[in-house]
Amino acid sequence: MARSSLLRELPTTQRGLRTRAALVAAARKVFERHGYLETRLVDITKAAKCSSGTFYTYFASKEEIFAAVLEVAQEDMMHPGMPRVAEDADPARIIAASNRAYFLAYERNAKLMGLLEQVANIDPEFARLRRNRAEAFVVRNARSIENLQERGLADAELDPMLAARALSGMVSRLAFNHFVAGADEVDRAPLDEVIDTATRLWVNALRISS
Repeated sequence: MARSSLLRELPTTQRGLRTRAALVAAARKVFERHGYLETRLVDITKAAKCSSGTFYTYFASKEEIFAAVLEVAQEDMMHPGMPRVAEDADPARIIAASNRAYFLAYERNAKLMGLLEQVANIDPEFARLRRNRAEAFVVRNARSIENLQERGLADAELDPMLAARALSGMVSRLAFNHFVAGADEVDRAPLDEVIDTATRLWVNALRISS
C-alpha cells in the first residue's frame, strides 16, 4: 500500500524501529478485538505497555497507527510467501499457486480487510488507501499478463491493464465475500473450491491452455 499522508518517516534507529513495530502489533490486536471506531488510544498504549508520550513519538493519531497496521497487512498480502514455482512452469499452475497464496494471506488479514471496508466508507483518506491497495495488485497482475502475452501463452488481444482490473476485482471481491461478508455462513463453499473456481475463471479468461 503506497505511503500516504497518514504515515510519517520510519525511525532511524533499531530501537525506534522495534518500539514502533511493537506499537503496531499491539494496535492490530486491539483493532481486531474492538473494531476501529471503538478503539481508544489508551487501549493501544495499555496493550503495548507504553506511555502516551511514547505513542506520540511515533504516531500522531489513531488514524495514523491504523494506516501503519494496514501497511503491514498489505505487505503480507503482496508477498505472502508463495510456494516456489519455476518461472517456466505451466502458467495455470503458477496462477493456481498465486491465487492460493493470496486467499490464505487474505484469510490471515480478513478482520483488517473488513475494518478497512468500513472505515473507507466514512473517511476519504482511507478510501484512497483502499484504492491504492487495489491498484498495487492490478499493476502487478497486469505485468504478469503482459509477460504471458509476450511469451504467446495468453490472449494477445486483451488489454493487460484492463484484464488485470477485471480479474483482480473478481478475486478480491470473492475473497471479501468468503472471509468477511460471509464469515458466519455455515454453508460456505470449501476454500479449496473457491480457489479452484477463481483459478479456472482466470485461466479461461486469458485463454491459457493447460
